[in-house]
Amino acid sequence: MIQIKHAKTHEATLKMLNLQRTTIMFKRILVATDGSELAEKAVLKAIDLATAHKAELTAFTVVRRQPKSYMDGSSGFQAEEIDRVECRRAEQAKTMLKAVEKRAETCGVRVSSETVKSSSVAESIVAAARQHGSDLIVMASHGRTGLMQTLLGSETAQVLAHSDVPVLVLR
Repeated sequence: MIQIKHAKTHEATLKMLNLQRTTIMFKRILVATDGSELAEKAVLKAIDLATAHKAELTAFTVVRRQPKSYMDGSSGFQAEEIDRVECRRAEQAKTMLKAVEKRAETCGVRVSSETVKSSSVAESIVAAARQHGSDLIVMASHGRTGLMQTLLGSETAQVLAHSDVPVLVLR
């Protein structure tokens, strides 16, 4: 076993072995949130990481589109009622993201937010990460298992499967 006593000796050894210390740095972080208690953990972790790395943060949420026609799997509500519900959800999402922005700004983090209406949450998260040039996606896993996961699917699993950038999942 070799014990390195001095920093200069350590650096010389690394050079001799042609090794470098690598530090992962994030410049742009996307945090996906739905406003749930679990997603709040992801928001707090994303703000911590953005602070530590002096990174830009994008707070992102998806307002799920409801099917409007029978062929899309509509629940029988009128299109006007569905539009009203989606508008109300979009306003709630913007309010939630404003709170995230305020918290991040308090920590000195440069932050922006985006709300998207889509029937594909995972696809929207991956697309937003690409669009914003994100180095990291931070999100929560709701921990569904068994039949619930089979029926509802896992947005987190889909993001993990399709993202080109690292994904930090919090439980």
